[in-house]
Amino acid sequence: MPGSARLRDCEVLQKITTKQAEDKRLFGAICAAPAVTLLPWGLLRKKQMTCHPAFMDKLPTFWAVTSNVQVSGEVTTSQGPGTSFEFAVCLVEQLFGEYVARELGELLLMRSTDDTHRKEEFNTVEWSVDHKPHVLVPVANGSEEIEIVTIVDVLRRAKVDVEVASVEKSMQILASQGTKIVADKLLSDAAKSIYDLIILPGGTGGAERLQKSRVLKKLLQEQNIAGRIYGAVCSSPAVLHRQGLLKDKHATGHPSVLSKLTNGVVNGAKVVIDGKLITSKGLATVTDFTLAIVSKLFGHARARSVAEGLVFEYPRNVR
Repeated sequence: MPGSARLRDCEVLQKITTKQAEDKRLFGAICAAPAVTLLPWGLLRKKQMTCHPAFMDKLPTFWAVTSNVQVSGEVTTSQGPGTSFEFAVCLVEQLFGEYVARELGELLLMRSTDDTHRKEEFNTVEWSVDHKPHVLVPVANGSEEIEIVTIVDVLRRAKVDVEVASVEKSMQILASQGTKIVADKLLSDAAKSIYDLIILPGGTGGAERLQKSRVLKKLLQEQNIAGRIYGAVCSSPAVLHRQGLLKDKHATGHPSVLSKLTNGVVNGAKVVIDGKLITSKGLATVTDFTLAIVSKLFGHARARSVAEGLVFEYPRNVR
């Protein structure tokens, strides 16, 4: 909401977007922004629109719809973080066509899966801790920005203490798609602390950089020896494998690395938990992955509450 309000108050942005609308070129908004930003600018007149459920009452009733994504002429609106993949792919389809959008959806691992295949768990143990969980997310040049941001965002919404630490010489990294991300600290400084959970984001180049970090290798080995939780998504389960941390464990990862993992590869699930190890395929499965962590740490009630705020469908068949 504060971000959407600041966008609304930016006169330069208003002029750019208004000109875009006048020229019948594409524009869009997601979450609170359709109601808080575009509507006051007068850019949603006679347009069907959607937004985050918390702001639906601000939209004109006749034109408001509850779909995840709504296209009305040149404007596309969407409900929230949990619908952002659909929103982005919808924009790609309008720009480049259905074939490109379908290909992108496959690359992002957006194929639909039954709720029963969202998660598989083996050797179940309790993850709950008697303090605010402390989580480390190491990042590197080439790490996947979708995964970094999703993991950090969802965990912080769940009131987890998350530190993002760069394995590079600088706190700023250049992520896999060219996004600049500034970490909280360098990994060498982060290594002075103990973490309840260490999560490796993916990205082929980033995983290779994480693999080369001696500091991270030591942290992961200590995490395993101490019986604390660790995990990885996308390409990074291969990092755990090379360090012997998937031995006798069930795991999954991005399709491109599955052949490099252990004999315990689980193909049909988005998220696999084995004791205090958690892995996921990556990209579009990372919200499921992070909500599974929230559920293990705090229970389904908090995970479901976070999912509702994201406008992300939480499995209905869990208690």
